[in-house]
Amino acid sequence: MKALSWLAAAGACLLASAPAARAQNYPDKPVTVIADAAPGATPDVDARAVADGLSKAWGQQVIVINHPGANGSIAARVASEAVPDGYTLFMPALSTFAALPSVAPNLPLKLPRDFIPIGYTAENPMFFAVNPSLGIATLPELIAAAKKDPGKISIAVTGVGRLTHLTGLVFQDRAGISLLPVPYNGGPAAALADVASGRVAMIIEGFSGIVGAVKAGQVKLIAVASPERLPQFPDLPTVAETIPGFAARGWQVLVAPNGTPKPIVDKVSVDLAKVVNDPAFKARLANIGSYSRAMTPGEVLAFVQKEQDTWLPVLQKISEK
Repeated sequence: MKALSWLAAAGACLLASAPAARAQNYPDKPVTVIADAAPGATPDVDARAVADGLSKAWGQQVIVINHPGANGSIAARVASEAVPDGYTLFMPALSTFAALPSVAPNLPLKLPRDFIPIGYTAENPMFFAVNPSLGIATLPELIAAAKKDPGKISIAVTGVGRLTHLTGLVFQDRAGISLLPVPYNGGPAAALADVASGRVAMIIEGFSGIVGAVKAGQVKLIAVASPERLPQFPDLPTVAETIPGFAARGWQVLVAPNGTPKPIVDKVSVDLAKVVNDPAFKARLANIGSYSRAMTPGEVLAFVQKEQDTWLPVLQKISEK
């Protein structure tokens, strides 16, 4: 009996130490990060920057796989069904946690019910841009024109239910105007082509999704939905300068499927913090209108819950209209 007890105790110790041993060697093969955004969209650009940083830190390839559609619920399902061994991670955006029920009935996601929080990756204020031929140079001019001709000025919607869409809805509500929505699938690429050509009047997007068209003079920035003017865009007014208190920023967090060993989650969290705190990484993101900062898993949980408390009443008001 004593021998059996000793064997049982030894076996328990081995089982307890197995996750720690796996974390010590992690990762020893490529890691997949599932993104819920279309290629070229701001969350996708940010995800690839993070993946590149982790690849360099680990000496292993970190591959971003896009599963856009259904406001993020497709990506969430794929990620939740992955083997919880740390080799499949998920980088959902704000709109996956704050979703219109009529658009995505299986959302919003909740932490830690659906996934294990790991860390914060990036945030991106929404930029308002118009086609230059519209003859509008400022946000007050846009609001005045929309009030004069309700429903005439068109706005590209780069994903129904995504933050770009929600920002437009809240903006119209706060400004007391009505715009003509033109929905697109597949991120900003197709929408931007129509805005650049003048077929659609305006677009709301993260800067990395429209930077090429801005630099080419095909679209004109008129405002940014950050609380204060951004250092990289000192001459660009905030929306809040016209609509007090208005702010809209996208953000992404890194999470793991439930069941992923805690030692692996902790290791990824520490390594991710090193990546996003790196000055070169911060500068790389700032140049495309995104901003990074580190968070512990506990801080991510509190942050997401606070963001949901902020957005869900707004979405409820929109859905009741």
